[in-house]
Amino acid sequence: MDRDRVVLLEASGEKHLVVLDREVVNVPGVGVVRADSVRAALGRRWSVGGRSFLVLKPSMRDTVGALRRQAQIVGPKDAASLVWNCDLKAGDYVVEVGAGSGALTLVLAQAVGPDGHVVTYDVRPDFLDVARANVSDAGLARRVEFKLGDVRSGIAETNADAFVVDIPDPWEAVGTAAKALAPCGHFASYSPNVEQVNRTVAALRAGTFVELRTVEIIEREIEASESGTHPSFAPLGHTGYLTFARAVLETL
Repeated sequence: MDRDRVVLLEASGEKHLVVLDREVVNVPGVGVVRADSVRAALGRRWSVGGRSFLVLKPSMRDTVGALRRQAQIVGPKDAASLVWNCDLKAGDYVVEVGAGSGALTLVLAQAVGPDGHVVTYDVRPDFLDVARANVSDAGLARRVEFKLGDVRSGIAETNADAFVVDIPDPWEAVGTAAKALAPCGHFASYSPNVEQVNRTVAALRAGTFVELRTVEIIEREIEASESGTHPSFAPLGHTGYLTFARAVLETL
């Protein structure tokens, strides 16, 4: 991350994301403290007002967990699969459809690095405002371009390495994706229900796309302790289905 930020970890596991953007900063539940004292304790215990914290560098999980939310976000397990299956790397050019609160935008921006570029669209100005603020807070604003518009009507972007969709009707964006993607570029969509998947896959099959596949990522945490190790009793909740394909100029 480009901005000067830290995570304060309490013994209870509770975390506080603090931006060290001035000489004195406000720490939740503690009050105003000098930023230098927090910065100097990176990786160590830091105590103030009778409370102790570990000072850590924020991970992407920490950053996304602290987002201001205007819309439901794509969670870590699904975001990681999107990055992997779209083969995203430093310098890539990505079009995102459905900025929402900007959680996936952050992950995409981190994946493409400082030489990459993400263009993210949304039809709602309020969503774009929140996403823009979240990306700016994370220090990644220079990697992302925000656009208000309906991609189903077409977009100016071409030769994109990936086209990532998170809207209620992703099948309506398939035609735009075919024109925006470079040959062999990756299409990906996130859909909460299987009816969306069916219509998206049908649209992809009707176009010049290959290697179609849909997956559901199930993540189960394991609790390890001296008394024993066992799967967490937390329910395994469904989040969404991920559909992937690659754009080509001709099909077999």
